[in-house]
Amino acid sequence: MPVKLYTGKGILEKHKEQLAELGGRCVVITGKSSAVRSGALADIQRIFEETGTEYEIYDGISENPSVSSCIEAGRKAYAFQASYIMGIGGGSPLDAAKAAAVFAANPDLDEKGLYAMTWNRVLPTVLVGTTAGTGSEVTKVSVLTNSEGRKKSVHHDLLYPVLAFGDPAYTASMGRTLTLTTGTDALTHLTESFFSKKANDISRACSIEGIRNLIPLLEKAADHFDDLTEEDREIIYNASILGGMAIAATGTVFPHNVGYYFTEEYQIPHGFASALLTDDLLSFEETCGREYADAFYERTGISHERFRKLLRKVLPEYEIHLSEETLQDILPRWQNNGTVKNTRGDITSEEIGKMLRRKFPETE
Repeated sequence: MPVKLYTGKGILEKHKEQLAELGGRCVVITGKSSAVRSGALADIQRIFEETGTEYEIYDGISENPSVSSCIEAGRKAYAFQASYIMGIGGGSPLDAAKAAAVFAANPDLDEKGLYAMTWNRVLPTVLVGTTAGTGSEVTKVSVLTNSEGRKKSVHHDLLYPVLAFGDPAYTASMGRTLTLTTGTDALTHLTESFFSKKANDISRACSIEGIRNLIPLLEKAADHFDDLTEEDREIIYNASILGGMAIAATGTVFPHNVGYYFTEEYQIPHGFASALLTDDLLSFEETCGREYADAFYERTGISHERFRKLLRKVLPEYEIHLSEETLQDILPRWQNNGTVKNTRGDITSEEIGKMLRRKFPETE
């Protein structure tokens, strides 16, 4: 992993010299509120004043960021002659910052060119996380919503940030729902990575350690949210980073890509959408390789039933009913899909269809 990652309370102040070394002009990319609410933006502005860094802020990033907003942010950075881009926030601003860095270095590039990988340079990026879930701080992936309203990811080694900072104090501003949906996202990363065909001893070690630490605190957040401590927040954040490191090596598997559909069509937050089929993933893995699944439960110390119980606590009730016509329309998107094919056990779109019919039956 080529990212220089620094974590801990007050970590930005301790490494402000490294920010200054990147140059004296920065465009900061954020959403409308998280960077401000967490206190991260104020800390960065103070550091910029101390180091004499000129900066502009682009705060037009929404949840599930659009490619068009990334183009706009990148062109702003190009016009400003920024020496680097900084993303502050949860997964959306961090992913957007990566894409904006591509457009800043390639101002004539369009959406088609982004996905076609017709570029070989980016502006350096620095990422500051304010949520504990996506792990985007340490991955080479940017998940964006394209002009057709579909979530589609870009993977490239140049998308790794040069610096990433994780101050768990910034996550204290998250309420119960955001803590649970981002924490659930981290849980899906950790779980899916274990069952990736690309999993190795190191990625599995990240998965196991992250799950063992995360699940008790997600249970606590679900039942006794107000009792979460600063130490708890730090453990949750570190688990999300382990999840990011795991999927940086292995990628995700089918529940994540299927979850994109539920975010697009039902506006379900990404973390919850990704978890809709986590139980089904575990059941599938039990049928195609019981020894491997049993090793997962033994090493994490978490049974399938405990996973299932946690998901019932965490996931809201959604009124989703998929007609056969809808299923026939959407199932082709998972045929020959790279994320689906990455799943250990060679799952098919037909099997995904069976899961969706069972979970979201058509109304009479």
